[in-house]
Amino acid sequence: MSRYAVARPYTLPDDLGRLTGPANGTVVLPRHLDWGPPYTYDLAEPADLVLMYERVIREAQTPTDLHDHLHRATLLRLWPELFLPREVRALWQARFPELGPKAAAA
Repeated sequence: MSRYAVARPYTLPDDLGRLTGPANGTVVLPRHLDWGPPYTYDLAEPADLVLMYERVIREAQTPTDLHDHLHRATLLRLWPELFLPREVRALWQARFPELGPKAAAA
């Protein structure tokens, strides 16, 4: 990972229970979360779903960004396959043990 990924501050949700974002349908993320060309994520498409979760987790500026765009059960299911900077994964797993490696094996 880059030095930027190591030094960058990452946002965490207040509580995984507050992740009440959409679990189905389509989503267009706000510009501050997805600053590329406008894209509509189809949450029924596994590749779109994973990509959206990776972007939201990496780019969230406030806990509200996470609460509004991520869904707890979906995050728990996807967590092992998300491609995230090592630092962000460690931060999330330190705060939320249910995301740790032992949880993935269960």
